[in-house]
Amino acid sequence: MRKRKKILLGIVTVLIIGFLIPQNLEMPVKEATKSDYNSKSFWFYPWGKSVTHKGVDIFAKKGTEINSSTSGLVLYAGEINVGGKVVVVVGPKWRIHYYAHLNELNTSLFSFVSKESKIGTVGASGNAVGKSPHLHYSILTIIPYLWRMDSDKQGWKKMFYLNPIEYFEKNKK
Repeated sequence: MRKRKKILLGIVTVLIIGFLIPQNLEMPVKEATKSDYNSKSFWFYPWGKSVTHKGVDIFAKKGTEINSSTSGLVLYAGEINVGGKVVVVVGPKWRIHYYAHLNELNTSLFSFVSKESKIGTVGASGNAVGKSPHLHYSILTIIPYLWRMDSDKQGWKKMFYLNPIEYFEKNKK
């Protein structure tokens, strides 16, 4: 019984710490500006096989440096069919930051990253092959934001995605 209490206390402590660390997101693509992405691309419908665009595409020259937008722990750095070369970081507030279509990966599984950490470079891997080089960046939350649901296609999924563009514009230097 004591072991269960210790484990439960540990889990609760980790969860609380995750919510207390400030997020303060920054633009992940080095030197990118508002003109490098479409401010209306989040939750754009229709969008290919995924039906709805659940992030933002930030266009840049192939090989441009990508830094983590926040401090966190790398949960995955590898290759998948749709996203190509991807990096997945869990950051403050237990939010999952998904970086896709990279040309190079410059981080590894279970690495700690900060806003200064280079995690990769802009590319066109996965289903972006043949398209302009860009970073697809999404923020997912494990705690659903029920008020964000809407009645459009895949609207129920919207409660698990946050609009990165709002954070870029709010945290502009």
